[in-house]
Formats: sequence, C-alpha cells, structure tokens
Amino acid sequence: MADNSQIARDVIDAAGGEENIQSVAHCASRLRIMLYDKEKADIPALENIEKVKGAFYNAGQLQVIFGTGTVNRIYEEVTKFNVDGKSKSEVKEEATQNQGNTFQRAIRTFGDVFVPIIPALVATGLFMGLRGLVTQEKILALFGLTPESISENFILFTQILTDTAFIFLPALVAWSTFRVFGGSPIVGIVIGLMLVSPSLPNAWEIAEGNAEPLMFLGFIPVLGYQGSVLPAFITGVVGAKLEKAIRKRVPESLDLILTPFLVLLIMITLALFLIGPVFHAVENAIFEGTRYILELPLGLSGLIIGFVHQIIVITGVHHIFNLLEIQLLERTDFNPFNPIITASIAAQGGAALAVGLKTKSKQLKALSLPSALSAFLGITEPAIFGVNLRYMKPFVMGLIGGGIGGFFASLVGLKATGMAITVIPGSLLYLNEQFLLYLITNLLAIGIAFGLTWSFGFSDKMLDQ
Repeated sequence: MADNSQIARDVIDAAGGEENIQSVAHCASRLRIMLYDKEKADIPALENIEKVKGAFYNAGQLQVIFGTGTVNRIYEEVTKFNVDGKSKSEVKEEATQNQGNTFQRAIRTFGDVFVPIIPALVATGLFMGLRGLVTQEKILALFGLTPESISENFILFTQILTDTAFIFLPALVAWSTFRVFGGSPIVGIVIGLMLVSPSLPNAWEIAEGNAEPLMFLGFIPVLGYQGSVLPAFITGVVGAKLEKAIRKRVPESLDLILTPFLVLLIMITLALFLIGPVFHAVENAIFEGTRYILELPLGLSGLIIGFVHQIIVITGVHHIFNLLEIQLLERTDFNPFNPIITASIAAQGGAALAVGLKTKSKQLKALSLPSALSAFLGITEPAIFGVNLRYMKPFVMGLIGGGIGGFFASLVGLKATGMAITVIPGSLLYLNEQFLLYLITNLLAIGIAFGLTWSFGFSDKMLDQ
C-alpha cells in the first residue's frame, strides 16, 4: 500500500508535473488543482491512483476526489512539493471568471469560506450532545447521582467546550474570508477577535436586556458581534481587498509595518461604525422572520423552514441561525429548530444517495455516495455543491423531502436538547423519549427525497447536458 507522500507524488505527475500546476487547494472531499495546461493532465492515470475515488475537470480546476478526511492528509503531502504557485484567491478568481453565472460563482465562494469552519461547529455540537446525555436525570441515576450532584467545575469545563466556537465565530469567519479573498488570514483573525472584544457590550447580554450598546453620534450602535456572521464576512471581504490594494502602493521596506496597521485601523473603524450596524440589522431581520415562522401552527413552520433552509445554506448565511438556537436553548431549554433543519439536511443526503445508486458513472458514484454519507453526518455542502445543485433536480427533490420531514417534526412537537449536530450525530439530542419520532423524521425526509430523485430527479442523460 502506497503512503500518502507517494500518492501525492503520483497525483502531481498525473496532473502534468509540478511545472503544470499553478496552485492546489481542497474542499471537504476533493483536491482542487489549477493547471496551466489542462491537456497535460492524465485523468485515467489519476483514477487509477490508490485512494482516488474519481477525477474530472470542472469549474476551471482539476478535481480529484479522495473523500472526507483523506483529502486533508493528501493535501498536506502535495503542498510539501513545489506546487503552491499563486494564492488560493487568485486561483479561484482565474478558475471562476468564465465559469457559470454570477450566482454560481457566489455559491462557490460562500462554500470556500464556510466549509473550513464546519468541523469546529460539528465538534462543538457533539460536545453539546454529550453534555446533554451525561447530565440527563436517567443517565445520572444509573450512577446514583442527581443533577445537583454535578460540580460547578465540570459545568465550567463543558462550557469551554461548547461555547468557545460560537463566542469567537466572527474570528473564524473573518479568518476564512481573508484566506479566500487573498488577504492575510492572521489579520482576519485579529479583526474578528476585535469584533468580540470584551471591551465592547456583549451581543447576547444586549439581546437579554442586561446591557446597552454604546451610541456614537447619537444614532450609531456599537456592540460586540458574538455569534454573528454577516458583519464578519463583509468585513473580511472588504478587508482582504483593501489589504491587496494597500500592499500594491506601499514600499516593500514598509509593508510589514504599514500594511497591517492601516488595514486593522481602517477595517475595525468601518466594521464597528458602518458594516457592523448595517449587516447586524440584516441578520436581525432574518432572525426575527425565522422566529415568526417557527411559531406558525399546524406544522407550517416545519414545512416552510424545512423547504427553504438548504436554499439559505447555499448562500452561506445559515450560520446566523446559531444565535436563534442559542436563544431558544437559553430561554426554553429546548430547540425546535434543530429537528426541522435535520430533515432538510437528511433529505439532501437522500437525494445524493439516489443519484449515487442510480448513475452508472463511476466518477459520479465516487462523489455522490461519500457526499450522501457526509450529509447523514450533518454536512450537506459536498452533496449540495458536488451533486444535487450541479444537476438542480436532485436539489429540488431534496427541498421537497426536507419540507415534508420538517412538517412532521413540527407537527409532533420535536425539540432538541442541544444544537449544531443533526441527522446521525444529532440523535444524541433526542434521547429523552423522542428518539423514535426523530428517527421517523429522518427516514421520512430521506425516503421522500430518495424516491422523488430516483423517479423524476435524475438520469444519466443529465451528464451530457
């Protein structure tokens, strides 16, 4: 069995050698290689390399499928060779400038920004689920304990595990956005941390009525942006472009000092006094609209949210609902939003599974089946961007399955005890006599999406379109 270093070497050779590679990047399951001359790439040779599950040229890039986890290790080995070339943002701009319409390019960009953050949120969600499990009265009773027996130190330790990623979410978003748009990721992290500085009024305390924002000029509210996404994302986009513009105009001898100084000064000023207030208002509008829908009777909330949630996911702003879930848990100790979005996520997995089982294309099978598994573990980006949205009809069938599954979840009153994990891992949040209903919700969403996709949503004729 070849080691990862040898596999990386074989991939480079099959791609036409180091001299033919401009840059290498990766997403959740694929190694993405930007080539100078795509004719020099040997696709059949790539497909015969150990651990490679498929290879194709798409969206201006040579894409080699390794699967979740494996691709990270291969990427590390590939970057040890002389293949870095241009920055990832420059490669993305070249690869997408003539690929698809503006909306399609925006989808790819949002995916590049938010996919790297997902593992941290998934891990945090698992911690929440485990904490919910070990603190249940029935579980504690097995060891002769009660909720009052749990020490404050243990609670503090679990809070560190479950709260950190969401408290510093703007830093993660700003880091990833700077990285994608060609800025210095470390500058992005610092700006993101500034947005949640303890010197600013805490956003959650303001939401609870325990604090007030600072008012500048009598009408500009300045506050922290804990758990916020849009302000950090827009700040990252503007900041990265500003950094590149400044760097072109600053003498090299002063670049190390002057460029980060100007970027930090200008961007935190813009973020706190303009970008933050404006896009925080946009987030609040989306939040309030969703909360209103969540209170609709007769299962309508589940039907609507279950259908539209994955549409919101492709824009990359769905993480703003983290604040909604946090507030639901803080105020009621339950989260009725989670089972609805679980249905929408499971349904996209069901659609991708139908594509993978129905197609005769080895490449598409190698992409669809791991993508479906990823969705069943709670991550739909590979299924959406790699399969369903690519052929559109499977995506729509997934939306229908998500709507019906969400309708059922809402109708029976399913409520999670935590957040951030869904489908299979999410079962940890429903161990309080709700597990059977949770299982039915998932099977219903998957079954409908699978059946519709198999019957009406996909055929191999689409591969030639």
